[in-house]
Amino acid sequence: MARRVSLMSFGFSSLSALRACIARDWTPRIGDPEITGWLTVLAYAICCALAVAVLRRRPAGAARGLWLAIAALTAFLALNKQLDLQTALTATGRCMARAQGWYDSRYLVQLAFIAGLLLGVVLALAWTARALRGHMRRNGLALLGLAVLCGFVLVRAVGFHHVDRLISADFANIRYNFWFENAGLLLIAANALLLLRRRR
Repeated sequence: MARRVSLMSFGFSSLSALRACIARDWTPRIGDPEITGWLTVLAYAICCALAVAVLRRRPAGAARGLWLAIAALTAFLALNKQLDLQTALTATGRCMARAQGWYDSRYLVQLAFIAGLLLGVVLALAWTARALRGHMRRNGLALLGLAVLCGFVLVRAVGFHHVDRLISADFANIRYNFWFENAGLLLIAANALLLLRRRR
C-alpha cells in the first residue's frame, strides 16, 4: 500500500506503468558495442583494481578518501559505459515530467540539476585538492585524472550540442571522446602504479 501511494504521488498508478513509460526511451542493452567502448570498460576496470590495490596499502588521511572515490567512480562508470544509465535517468525524468504536468517547464529542472551537479563536482574537487596539501606530490596525477574524468562526465551530462559535436569528431578514426575519457584514466593508472612501485 505504501509503495502504491508513493508511486501515485509521482503520477503513476503502478510500478509497471512507470517501467512501461521508461521502456519507451530506454531498455537495458549494450550501449557502445564497438572495440573502443569495450577498451574503455577495460580501462575503467583496471583503474578500479589499481585504486583498490592502493587502498590496501592504507594511504593516509585525504589520500585514502581520494582513492576510495576513484575506486567507486570507476566501478560505476565501467558499468554505466555499456548500460547507458544516464539515458534511463533522463527517461525517468521525462516520464515524471509528463505524469506530473511540468513537462513544458522541464528545462528549468534540467538547468537546476546540471548547475547542482557542476557545483557539487567543482566543490568536491576543490575540497579534495585542499585536503591533499602535503600529499599532492604523491597523488596529484590521480587528482588531475579525476578532474579530467569529471569534466568528461559533465560535458556528456550537460549535452551542449557544439561540445558534443566536437568530442564526437575523430582523430586517427577514433572519436575525441575516447581520447578525452581515457586520458583521465591513464593519469589515474600512472599515479597508482607509481605509488604501488614505491611501496614495494
